[in-house]
Amino acid sequence: MPLVRVTMLKGKPSEYIKQLSQSIYEALVEAYLMPENDMFQIIEQLEPGTLIYDRRFGIDGERSDDFILINIESDARRRDEKKAFVARLVEKLSVLPGLSPDDVFVRLSANTVMEDWSFGGGKVASDIEYPAG
Repeated sequence: MPLVRVTMLKGKPSEYIKQLSQSIYEALVEAYLMPENDMFQIIEQLEPGTLIYDRRFGIDGERSDDFILINIESDARRRDEKKAFVARLVEKLSVLPGLSPDDVFVRLSANTVMEDWSFGGGKVASDIEYPAG
């Protein structure tokens, strides 16, 4: 049940956005144990000058204008699962759409209260059956 929000600078073609979205989805299914088809993503593109970040903090290289912030809110995961997911995510994004690992910032946030989620239909997530991951 992850909710993914990607923040990036405006200007990428639609094929790039599709590849970005698909790579994130595949990494979630493969390494974060997310059920297939549990895809809820927000891709927001900001005007230049409105995405502020340090180009070197916390990395050996340097971030470019391709820098993306990926915020993922989901149920809790163990430390080893998080590490495996981030590694797989960066690996997939380096292939499609071709992002540098230094341009991928990930924030994982846990929300384990199922009543805080609704997939639609006026029902909270704790009142429905959904595929296990």
